[in-house]
Amino acid sequence: MPAMKTCPQCHQRYPAESTFCFIDGSSLVSEKDPRIGMSIAGRYVIEQALGIGGMATVYRAYNKLIGTPCAIKILNREFAQDTTTRERFRREARHAQRLAHPNIIEIFDQGDTDDGLPFLVMELLQGTSLADVVERSRVPLARALPIWVQMARALGRAHDFDVVHRDLKPENVFLLKGDWVKLLDFGIARCAQDARLTNLGEIFGTPQYMAPERSTTIDAGPPADLYSLGVIMFEMITQRLPFDAPDPASWILKHLNEQPPHLQELAPEMPDALDRLVNALMAKDPSARPVDAYRVLAELEEIAAASGIALPPPPEAMPRDSAVRSRGAGRDPWVSRLELFEKMTARAFGASAPAEIQRQLEGLRGLVREHVELRSRALDEQRRLEGVAEEWRDGRLQIGRAMDALTVDASLTREEARSFRARVAPLNAATQAFVPAVLSAHKEAVRWEGRSGFAEPYLELAASYRRLAELVEGWYASRKADYEAESEAIAREHEVAEVDAQIKKLRERLEELDRQLEARRRESQERIAEIGRRADQLDAELLHLASRFCAPLRSKPELGTLFVELERLAG
Repeated sequence: MPAMKTCPQCHQRYPAESTFCFIDGSSLVSEKDPRIGMSIAGRYVIEQALGIGGMATVYRAYNKLIGTPCAIKILNREFAQDTTTRERFRREARHAQRLAHPNIIEIFDQGDTDDGLPFLVMELLQGTSLADVVERSRVPLARALPIWVQMARALGRAHDFDVVHRDLKPENVFLLKGDWVKLLDFGIARCAQDARLTNLGEIFGTPQYMAPERSTTIDAGPPADLYSLGVIMFEMITQRLPFDAPDPASWILKHLNEQPPHLQELAPEMPDALDRLVNALMAKDPSARPVDAYRVLAELEEIAAASGIALPPPPEAMPRDSAVRSRGAGRDPWVSRLELFEKMTARAFGASAPAEIQRQLEGLRGLVREHVELRSRALDEQRRLEGVAEEWRDGRLQIGRAMDALTVDASLTREEARSFRARVAPLNAATQAFVPAVLSAHKEAVRWEGRSGFAEPYLELAASYRRLAELVEGWYASRKADYEAESEAIAREHEVAEVDAQIKKLRERLEELDRQLEARRRESQERIAEIGRRADQLDAELLHLASRFCAPLRSKPELGTLFVELERLAG
């Protein structure tokens, strides 16, 4: 891919074959990154690289149809040949789009570049990563609690829709102004409906934050994310990880086999409730961790209330996402340039312009007319696309709120069901323990019956009867408690099953919404891309013809002010 060129003075971008800027006459310089200045999907223009990772590069860009900034993530070429990696990349967009939560980054668009590399278009975030914050210093509890609450809310929404992040770490937690949280990078997240992409023996994730079960199964569920959250909470307060190891394999073994230190061992000023919560989140057994993210959220809210720490408002009160409708990107700059070209011709030649200048000017008029028409068509199509996106977003938010209403109550019911179920086994064991004691007491009573033959009143016989009666009464009471606990556990589990059935219906509604709107969205995107490709061709032709037109006129002193105005338009 030949690198585009840029004017060092006015920053107008040109095709690789251009040599000078028609606006100010400067010699052009080649961009170091060949993607800078290129157009993607007919509307996104790449401006600069924001970050280069092992698998992808993130660029700052803008939508040239409506003038709004965005970020574009493009998969690196060496990974784009692998179908599994490509699918993981697309999965990131699919998961983030379907979750529609203020604490999860929004993905606007996805597709392939003209040279076949998958890309995602995301909201452009201004702020810093949690990793940078933790690297600088310990995070005070008053700042940490609001961050944890937002992370728990985001995880709750993801888990509601069967999406497990699987790589939760400070680098994937972004803090906007005021510490608004955005969870990033759902690239290795897994949804229950996804085709399996991880092969036996493959482990994806970051070992320092990886739950023990992640190294033994590829089907680790939501508790794995809660474990990672616990590690992050520990690190934010102490500025160190619960374990230290020289290599990934050693990290995994420590998560599997070693007990983490208690939070209060390194930060004794922390509340007891927080120490218990962090320790529970890092339990080796997934079933010993909090039942879900909403249980974590409830405990964090209790800790905040006890500590007098204010928390962010609930999601419905947060600012709406950045994908707002736009009125367009203003007047087509080529219209203003053409007006200046007309003035240059009139001032330099009056009514007797050379034939070549007239031909060039007429050519510019025709190209600009087509450019304006294409731009208008593309903007109309963009508005239709925004309408579909807004309908999609509102539908997902509505389903998400309905899910929230169900799952917050369901979280408490799950906790109660787990508590009652945990009581059943020891009560059952206690009930069964009465059986040998009753049999032994009964045997003793029979022995004294035989000795007395009911001919003599032995006090030992009365004592054996009393002992047997006491044991049977205790056996009865224990069996009653056992039965009541079992009944309560079954009742709570039945309630959980009913809520799960309603949650399943909401998930099905979301999938149906996705199917209905995806076809309309794809149709508009394809039309915009087709228009955009022709507009890019027109831009190249206009730049070439404008350069030829301006070259012989630049030496005319009477046109100096018009060239200055041309430069001002570029600025």
